[in-house]
Amino acid sequence: MTTSAPPLAVVERARVAVAVVFALNGLVFASWVSRLPAVRAALDLSTSSLGLLLLCLSVGSVVGLPTSGPLVSRFGPARTVLGGATTVGVGLLLVAWGVATAQVPVTGVGLAFTGLGVGTWDVAMNVEGADVERRLDRPLMPRFHAGFSLGTVAGALIGAGAAALDLGVAVQLAATGVLSVVAVVVCLRAFLPVVPTADDAPAVLRVSQAWREPRTLLIGVMVLCFAFVEGTANDWLAIALVDGHGTSEAVGALGFACFVAAMTASRTVGGGLLERWGRTPVLRATALVSVVGLLMVVLSSSVLVVLVGALLWGAGAALGFPVGMSAAADDERGAAVRVSVVSSVGYTAFLAGPPLVGLLAEPERLGVLQALLVVLVALLVGASVARSAAPLPEPEGAGAGR
Repeated sequence: MTTSAPPLAVVERARVAVAVVFALNGLVFASWVSRLPAVRAALDLSTSSLGLLLLCLSVGSVVGLPTSGPLVSRFGPARTVLGGATTVGVGLLLVAWGVATAQVPVTGVGLAFTGLGVGTWDVAMNVEGADVERRLDRPLMPRFHAGFSLGTVAGALIGAGAAALDLGVAVQLAATGVLSVVAVVVCLRAFLPVVPTADDAPAVLRVSQAWREPRTLLIGVMVLCFAFVEGTANDWLAIALVDGHGTSEAVGALGFACFVAAMTASRTVGGGLLERWGRTPVLRATALVSVVGLLMVVLSSSVLVVLVGALLWGAGAALGFPVGMSAAADDERGAAVRVSVVSSVGYTAFLAGPPLVGLLAEPERLGVLQALLVVLVALLVGASVARSAAPLPEPEGAGAGR
């Protein structure tokens, strides 16, 4: 399937709708994560048991990501987003039921459904975002991902407010699941129209073919590296400030807030940088910014310098994932499948990263601060393969940021 050439006003409405769908995706994710302490208490889980429970979410995502490309190719982004969001809604209702009744297996099944839906939703909205970006000939993907970041902030605030009001986590998750599906349905009405592919058009790219394309795999490696840089900070930055620099938990939370705020700001202005300088130079420059920030966090003894380092780390890590999605979707005919492959490769960083850093961070090994230096390897590799994200040649030319 492929999109027709709609009027500019239709594309602009789709741009707004895609941004909201990205924000809703982030809100749903953060609404769950922000209530993890309450979930652990309700289910009476140890830390290791909680880790196994969270693995259900990751497994669901791993299943959803590679299968979503063919779904988008067959049904279009809007229907696939709807299917993913509905699966998320069902998953959150099951999680709410499991938490309310203290049934760990039910909660695990709910998380698997949630992960499956999130993975499918994620790929489909990136495909739609890349199509809107192509229609408007502007690098919009960083702003869409900034919307996701803003959604996570909103979701975290909702979770914090619910906890402060002593609202049960089951009630919050059930309400989030239902309302998010309703909101997605409203947004999908503004997605770009989809028409059947002409009979004489070339065959749609198969998943097995995409997995054998060197450019697609290199883009996946680039996304993996930047996702590792981002995910390591998400999981370990606050702990590094508390355990490594001896700060209070409040300062640790502030350090993480600096990182997230810088990522959001960088994604907001990143489109202009990409438009002016192009993908490869911007990715390499941002990797260097992250290197400087990481070294400030690890090596400085000044809390102020460490916080500035967190800002630089976040600003430098922000663009790898959205640029990778744009690059995977350069060729409209194979966009859905290639985005699913790149996402599948990239998301392994969120699976393998936390345990790797945790293993290295044991006191008898490196300690938490020195363990963070493994991020330097990811940044080096990511910068070295950034050229793979360069735009494909287009017959009529394209903007510098494309």
